Amino acid sequence: MSRYIGNKCKLCRREGMKLFLKGQRCFSEKCAVSRRDYPPGVHAQKRAKITDYGVRVREKQKLKRIYGVVERQFSLYFKEAERLKGNTGESLMSLLERRLDNVVLASGFALSRNHARQLINHGHFTVNGKWVDVVSYSVRPGDVVAPRQKENTRKMVNEAQEVNKSQTVPAWLEVNRNTLTSRVVAIPKREDVPHPIQEQLIIELCSK
Repeated sequence: MSRYIGNKCKLCRREGMKLFLKGQRCFSEKCAVSRRDYPPGVHAQKRAKITDYGVRVREKQKLKRIYGVVERQFSLYFKEAERLKGNTGESLMSLLERRLDNVVLASGFALSRNHARQLINHGHFTVNGKWVDVVSYSVRPGDVVAPRQKENTRKMVNEAQEVNKSQTVPAWLEVNRNTLTSRVVAIPKREDVPHPIQEQLIIELCSK
């Protein structure tokens, strides 16, 4: 499976905003966007004015990079969002929010999205008591996500929870920090998505 293994801070600088790819580091003074709020590259500060098409492309790139999906995956999510009833942009955001790696991260069970993906890939999480190692697994209302009953697994999750104790849990999840479980209580709505993405620009780009 294709994935980005380069410098993640460069992605944030290229998009001109924090994508929160490194967890708590993004909230500290070490954040690259705070120290160098311009795109990476020798001639980055001399680039020409971005076009309307470029604005739409950058918005799409932001969304892909936030959720860690590649172009082929994104195309599949977009096609699925088009098939669903209602606003395509809101459906797209909801589908991405329901990814298992996002649920683990939003529940405070991992330090970053990459950490969540690693834990899932290595078989540390279950959905409704069944072992799931697919990061793109789409959860549904009523599903219960929890770490496996192994000492090292629960230790890693507890450590992540301690670091993320000030993190706000989205309304569509119900997290029990004592039993280390996260229950999906509803389909996430647009207002539940914390990222400042203009999804309408993405729809305009992908609908052509």
